[in-house]
Amino acid sequence: MKRNRIVLLVLLLVFTAVVTGCTSTGGQQAASETLSKADASGEDTQIEGTSPSDVSEDSAVIVTNGGSEIRLSSLEYYVESEDAPVVYYLSDITPEAMVEIYNALEWTPTGRVAVKLSTGEPPASNYLRPELIADLVQLVDGTIVECNTAYGGSRSETAMHYQVAEDHGFTDIAAVQIQDENGSMTLPVEGGTVLSENYVGAAFADYDSYLVLSHFKGHSMAGFGGAIKNISIGLGSAEGKCWIHTGGTSRTSFWGGKQDAFCEAMGDAGKSVSDYLGNGERIVYINVMNRLSIDCDCSGNPEEPDMHDIGILASVDPVALDQACIDLVWNSEGNRSFIKRVESRNGLHTLENAETIGLGNRSYRLVDLDD
Repeated sequence: MKRNRIVLLVLLLVFTAVVTGCTSTGGQQAASETLSKADASGEDTQIEGTSPSDVSEDSAVIVTNGGSEIRLSSLEYYVESEDAPVVYYLSDITPEAMVEIYNALEWTPTGRVAVKLSTGEPPASNYLRPELIADLVQLVDGTIVECNTAYGGSRSETAMHYQVAEDHGFTDIAAVQIQDENGSMTLPVEGGTVLSENYVGAAFADYDSYLVLSHFKGHSMAGFGGAIKNISIGLGSAEGKCWIHTGGTSRTSFWGGKQDAFCEAMGDAGKSVSDYLGNGERIVYINVMNRLSIDCDCSGNPEEPDMHDIGILASVDPVALDQACIDLVWNSEGNRSFIKRVESRNGLHTLENAETIGLGNRSYRLVDLDD
């Protein structure tokens, strides 16, 4: 009888361990494993643990712009520590919400203010529309700034790029400057992984403060694009874009670099920008999670999104901000193609390196302004 009780106790412990292992969530790693199984079977499988119906009533949740409920506890890098950088969230994607989330940052720009964004590649890219951002741009009395591309297209030459900015309505809401119209200036990279210098537009230093408005989306080469991409490739001159894409091996060729070196170079270049701007004191970031295509705004004909819009996020930490966006994507319906795009380019390595070199922190505290 005693022996039977021992056997039953062992079986009960084994059963409990199995159930616990099956019901736990493993963040992005578990999502990736589930995704791989779905790819192998050819099924369009929703990642386990992310269904809105699974949200318990007593869990802290955010409700996205598309109506989905996401548990804060399911966001892999979300923490409750008061020491973690704050990422603010609003589900509304409106001009009023842009101003509200900016005000939540309690940041006061000094001197001449640049608003960095993508002017968008014609004819049909998903750039942030002027009517969405106009109130905020005018609130900070900002000049919209951008740099020429290094891959051809309608924005590779300054005159054409100004025409695109006009055609897309940006000149109707603010002054616009193509910062590498007169070439490049060099920024030192302190403690970078692959870069020791970075090349931005020659007019970069004409501005004292930077408000970075990014459309968060996928990217054909980087896997995803958000705040880090916008202050690295985005602020890079045509020369600087080549330098970053090749991991610091060429200033004239756009192609031929190693993928991990490219991801690392983005963080390195971004750190040079943040360091120059008072170690991050004179730059803040807003990511808009709408039109979540797997393709960047540098594509004039991007893939249609599989995902619903999520909302607007803002932070003074670009790494925390991009990580929060990734976490939200990983926990949203219709995310399969987006995750595949990020993983196929090893896109999360950008965040790994950016944290390692001190650009920011992946852990963050999410503050839901909808509450």
